[in-house]
Amino acid sequence: MSEQVIAQKEKSRITLGKAIQVRLVSDLERSQEYYRDCLGFSVDGWGHAERDEVCFILQQAVSLDDVRPNANSARRTNYPTEWEGPDRGWDTFLHIGWDEIDMLVDEIRARGAVIGPEDFEGSHGGWEFKNVHILDPDGYNIVLGAMRKVVNND
Repeated sequence: MSEQVIAQKEKSRITLGKAIQVRLVSDLERSQEYYRDCLGFSVDGWGHAERDEVCFILQQAVSLDDVRPNANSARRTNYPTEWEGPDRGWDTFLHIGWDEIDMLVDEIRARGAVIGPEDFEGSHGGWEFKNVHILDPDGYNIVLGAMRKVVNND
């Protein structure tokens, strides 16, 4: 953590609550069904889709032009490791345990979830990771990310 972040943390005692992402969707009913039936979220009449610590508010877009999943980000060479950033746009990144990621993917795939480009495994900075891309009906990319320290058995 940077000195600036630590200083800011010490300066303020106000606690922010859980972040909730808002999704403008092309078909509210279809999105509610997908998040509930395929991804296992509880969905209420307000459009809140919740599972564990994750919450989205699904809202009907006025126009299809208003539905805009994130585009690809620019490559960066100044990350703390050799990684230069994701290969595709990420709309949400969710941390998940290494031993749980495959089980969750199997669960939601069996329920009809759309898994994006093939699972991505790699390593950098002494960590190995898996990223799984889940696409919703409007193309929003929910990335499940698991990581663990690389263990040398030498």
